Amino acid sequence: MDHKIVIVAFAGEPSCFAHALLNGLDMQARGWDVKLVIEGRATALVNELAEPEAPFAPLYDKAKKSGLIDCVCRACAKKMGSLAAAEAQGLPLADEMQGHPAMARYLEAGYTVITI
Repeated sequence: MDHKIVIVAFAGEPSCFAHALLNGLDMQARGWDVKLVIEGRATALVNELAEPEAPFAPLYDKAKKSGLIDCVCRACAKKMGSLAAAEAQGLPLADEMQGHPAMARYLEAGYTVITI
C-alpha cells in the first residue's frame, strides 16, 4: 500500500512542531511519500530553529536536508517575521490560495492531510 501524507504544521510551540518533524521523518524513513507544510504560527520557527543552539535545531536541519519540507506559507511567514529567513534557507514558499498554500492541491494528488 502506498502512503501519501502531508503534515500541515500550524502550531508555533516548538515541542508541537518537533512532533511534526519527528513523524514526518519517521514516515519518510519507512518509505512513505510524506511532505511537511509549515503554516500559521509555526512559520515563526523557521527563523528560530535556524539557530544551531535552539531546541530542536538539529531535528529541523535534518528535515530540511531530507527534503521533507514541501513549502512554507508566504503570507504567514511575512506576518510572523520569518519570510526573509525562509528565503535565506532556500525553503519553497507557497501562496496560491490568497497568500497561503492550498490543502486541496494535496488532496487532489491523493495525499491524506494531517494537521498539527
